[in-house]
Amino acid sequence: MPPTLGTNVLGRKVLYLPSFFTYAKYIVQVDGKIGLFRGLSPRLMSNALSTVTRGSMKKVFPPDEIEQVSNKDDMKTSLKKVVKETSYEMMMQCVSRMLAHPLHVISMRCMVQFVGREAKYSGVLSSIGKIFKEEGLLGFFVGLIPHLLGDVVFLWGCNLLAHFINAYLVDDSVSDTPGGLGDDQNPGSQFSQALAIRSYTKFVMGIAVSMLTYPFLLVGDLMAVNNCGLQAGLPPYSPVFKSWIHCWKYLSVQGQLFRGSSLLFRRVSSGSCFAME
Repeated sequence: MPPTLGTNVLGRKVLYLPSFFTYAKYIVQVDGKIGLFRGLSPRLMSNALSTVTRGSMKKVFPPDEIEQVSNKDDMKTSLKKVVKETSYEMMMQCVSRMLAHPLHVISMRCMVQFVGREAKYSGVLSSIGKIFKEEGLLGFFVGLIPHLLGDVVFLWGCNLLAHFINAYLVDDSVSDTPGGLGDDQNPGSQFSQALAIRSYTKFVMGIAVSMLTYPFLLVGDLMAVNNCGLQAGLPPYSPVFKSWIHCWKYLSVQGQLFRGSSLLFRRVSSGSCFAME
């Protein structure tokens, strides 16, 4: 769908891409409400497989030896615990991602069939057969590397940032009592404010880091549908990419590394080009 002319907060005229609600409305008009759930089955199966894999790995490699970071730890000890915990999380995430990725590829291709009105990928089993026949085993893992890199960067970035913020910026001497009562007057409230702040730090860092790692998710999803026989992955809708690095460089030049990251007010970048029928 082409961009539309609008105005920004300064009153200047700019081009805006359709928002989530515009796309959703159009899909409902064409396919009905069921069209909003394209690719749902393989996506649910992918999430379930990922959850089962992580649970099984915890049984095979129990995290019993991983100690939780305590306020009593010094900086060196607490950092070692964070590194050990993050390494364990990374191992589980990478294995579960690799096992569930084929279903993610099928889900993405079911979704983008909307563009060309195709019905090449209709069921999970038939889609597995088509991909294996046309692309071989590697066809199930296209776009895996950027997804793995995104997961790794997200885990390490989120955990390390949260650790350093909690260690250096959160003051344990802060009390939540209005008068700043100490341990003698109100022992139950001492450190409670610091603990409350620490409990939200990782959550907030997760949101911030996920915004920075969004390009990995975008590139991985584009590679999953690129040159697979569907119109959405072929010119004029998309160039044929040689690798995920080629895709990344192309999006970077076009100023589209963060395209789709916003539901509303999706402003067109200066280098963008669009396929027009």
